Formats: sequence, C-alpha cells, structure tokens
Amino acid sequence: MSKQNPWIAGINAVSAAVEHDADNVREVLIEAGAKNPRLTEIEESARRKGIDVRRVAQNALDGVTGGMRHQGVVARYAAAKTWDENELPALVEAAEGKALILVLDGVQDPHNLGACLRSAAAAGATAVVIPKDKAVQVNATVRRTSAGAADSVPVVRVTNLARALRDLQQLGVWIYGLAGEATASLYAIDLRGNVALVLGGEADGLRRLTREHCDQLVTIPMPGVAAQGVESLNVSVASGVTLFEAVRQRQEQAK
Repeated sequence: MSKQNPWIAGINAVSAAVEHDADNVREVLIEAGAKNPRLTEIEESARRKGIDVRRVAQNALDGVTGGMRHQGVVARYAAAKTWDENELPALVEAAEGKALILVLDGVQDPHNLGACLRSAAAAGATAVVIPKDKAVQVNATVRRTSAGAADSVPVVRVTNLARALRDLQQLGVWIYGLAGEATASLYAIDLRGNVALVLGGEADGLRRLTREHCDQLVTIPMPGVAAQGVESLNVSVASGVTLFEAVRQRQEQAK
C-alpha cells in the first residue's frame, strides 16, 4: 500500500482486507448512524479479529479518503500483502499442471488493473504478474475497483518481466501474448495446461522484449473492427475474454 495513501475505501475492499489480510488492517472507520447490514458485518468481523473499530461522522471519512467514494467504511492499512517473484515456482507447482497466469505488461490505469484482478479471481487464476516499474501498483483505487480480488488472487511483482517469462517457460508454462496483428486465433490455441496469458498496456501494447519471450502471439477475433470501426478491446475486457476462454476449455475437458 502506498505510504502516501494508507487508506482503502468501500464495502467490498474493506471486507476483503478484513477477511483475507487482517494482520495488516490497523483500524476500521464506519459512518456513525449508517444502517447498511454489510457495515455491521464488517464491524463484527473486524472486532472478532481484534481490529480497532470506530464509528465516526461522514465528513471524517470524506477527509481521510480525499473525496473517494467510501460507502460508509474505510480501513487504515499498514502494508499491502505482496508476493515475491521467487514464490512463482511454488504457485505453478501447486496448480498441478493447470496453472493459469495473467501477465500484464505495463498497465497504467488503476481501474484497469483492478478490473483485471477481478476477472483473474473470478476465473480462478493462479497468479497475476505485474512489473515493479512503469506500471500501476496495487493501491487504494485498485483495491476498490477489484472488489476484493486484490486480496484473493496472488499479485506477483517482478523486477524484470522478460526474465520472469523465461523462468515460467523453464517451469513448463506456455506463454501466449495477445497482439492485434497476430494471425493465430485465441480460440484455436490449447489453453488447458500450464499457460500464461500476456497482455500489454493501454497505449503501446506488448513491449518488444515481452513479445520476443512469448511462445506465440494470438489475437481475439473481432468481426466488428471492419464493420464498425472498433479499434481494439480495453485491456481489462481483453483479459476477461482471454481468461474465460481458458476456463471454458478446461471445463470442456473435465466433462
């Protein structure tokens, strides 16, 4: 969590932090007089875990969040739970040949990262890999947008993304990068084993070194591009489409 903004806000974000990372929650502030039953649930859960809970006026919540929409509850975080790149091998091994990893190459918008994490959690992804530099990190906005996913799916921050992709390949993970100019369709690729799905940032897509470390580049067929002039999918939408194609294939295999 950023030192400049130690607060997370919103019912889903605070509930997830209390549930999954209580050791790092220092206090919870709840709007006095609020009747939302979910706020009561958060308060009771926090108290059971020994977290200090205070009822405060709405303007106090507005003050600590800087105007961020808080839904009547905020929490002060000591530190965000992070995963080190050295933990990736254990995550892949624990997936027993079914690792599903989302790799984001330079996503800048915290709302996009939060939405990607939400899709990854819903798809049961093994991990989400992001670079430590030149990319948004898991901050308060990301946590709020992810609706709790930032605390339920491992987010692995890596120093060198190209090296991390090489390491994944050595672990038996196939690396597929999404690129609009690719000729292979996403839907023609076998995504049932250990796979990493690599998506680029909002402006420039995949960087050159990232492309070079992919086993194959694939594209999401978009018939509306020619017909209606749609340029491309938002990175969060593309990540959802890609992840759930893998989910679909795995469910078909299990039948």
